Amino acid sequence: MSDIKTKLTLDGVHDIRRFFHKNEEPIYFISATNFNLLGADEWIKGFRFITYIDSFDGQHPNVFSPKEDIPHDDFESIEDINNYLLQHPEVQEYIHSRKKGKKAGKVMFLMFNEKTEKLAKKLGLEIMFPSAKMRTFMDNKVNTNRIAEKAGVACVPYVLSQVKDYKHLQQVSKKLGDDLVIQTPFGDSGHTTFFISNEAEFNKHADEIVAEKEVKVMKRINCRGSAIEACVTRHGTIVAPLMTELVGFKEMTPYKGGWCGNEIFPDSFSPRLRKKAREATRLFGNQLREEGYKGYFELDFLIDQDNGEIYLGELNPRVTGASSITNHAVFALADAPLYLFHILEWMNVDYKLSIKALNERWAKQINTDSWSQLIIKHTKKTIESVSEAPVSGIWRMYDTGHIKFDRMDSHRRAVESENEAFFMRITNKGDYLYEGADMGILVTRGRMMTDNFNLTERAKTWINAVRGKYVSHVLEDKSEQPEIIGSLTK
Repeated sequence: MSDIKTKLTLDGVHDIRRFFHKNEEPIYFISATNFNLLGADEWIKGFRFITYIDSFDGQHPNVFSPKEDIPHDDFESIEDINNYLLQHPEVQEYIHSRKKGKKAGKVMFLMFNEKTEKLAKKLGLEIMFPSAKMRTFMDNKVNTNRIAEKAGVACVPYVLSQVKDYKHLQQVSKKLGDDLVIQTPFGDSGHTTFFISNEAEFNKHADEIVAEKEVKVMKRINCRGSAIEACVTRHGTIVAPLMTELVGFKEMTPYKGGWCGNEIFPDSFSPRLRKKAREATRLFGNQLREEGYKGYFELDFLIDQDNGEIYLGELNPRVTGASSITNHAVFALADAPLYLFHILEWMNVDYKLSIKALNERWAKQINTDSWSQLIIKHTKKTIESVSEAPVSGIWRMYDTGHIKFDRMDSHRRAVESENEAFFMRITNKGDYLYEGADMGILVTRGRMMTDNFNLTERAKTWINAVRGKYVSHVLEDKSEQPEIIGSLTK
């Protein structure tokens, strides 16, 4: 029987889909929430979410969240949350109870580090991603540009250098002009992207910039953001359609360069730009393969509004906050979600797949429908205790601009019209709101931006209506200050 299994070769998308529907090995996504891989449990038999936050109040059949909070150090990152979960007795017992023989299964994380790797190994879990060391190297914005150079992918004019002070900045960036964007190697949704045009603006962020051994200094361009997700496989790089990005809207994020949502729709950008983005992503993915990387990744592209050129912005070597949009679009549902091809690389099975044919199908506009997602954060500098929060599910908007919970569902496809939206709650009753805290994600049909990249009135109405469903009060006692983790959606 084992000999037959080792010779199994899956032939194309239909075989791949059937393989996952018959899967017997436990597979997990462990993270703060299950947002990034929503719906994966319906494609893969034996797939479960293990989360710190239960956005669905126990009503999602395949989400496991430990009931008891055990003592732990303050969380400073998603990695800390994942390490806490792996050390939690309830989680350990849950994983042990689902073992198939000696196999505990395989696991994906949104974020993980070397400690996570050791904890997963101790539980007998195989991580379905390249090593944390490799991911950290590639996640470094400085290294991203070096990989792009090897791949022949254009970047915004830049220099990589240490910056000692403003005078030194002027020296190293002389060819870029006076209007600059500086990025430190690692950042979280705009926290470490600085817009510098004079010494006063530099001084605001000098401590963070000067502390780095090397930063990326770019010419500031009049750009629009876009994102594209892809997967490096043994047969080549699979490339999904180009999405718009919502960045820096004060209605949703306190960060000027902060990501706060995406749109996907058939006519996003011109055919020329879509083609250039796909080709650049394919080249970049092939270079990642040369570097030893395989699996899911996302690229941010910057489109220069003055000359029409498209430049690489940054790399995320992982699933991302845009993954839910990618994997629920019509092109993915017709074939298979992008993450399925990622997981396939770790399933110890041979397969045949025409990457060229798949990419050609996914590039056709007819295979893309129109969706938007908004990542709504607490934008004030206050720290507030939440006494009421909206539930996750389908909400309906009335002509008055008010919204009402309509029904429980964990699927965005259950949204029938632009008057409905799927809301996934992140901050719950009893939690705290602080500057940059994720309140929740809103997903709806249609667009939330105009062609000029401004929020539509419908978007503003939905944002205000969701905020109106939260009731909270400002904390006056500083001793009650909560853990401040940063973005949980990435």
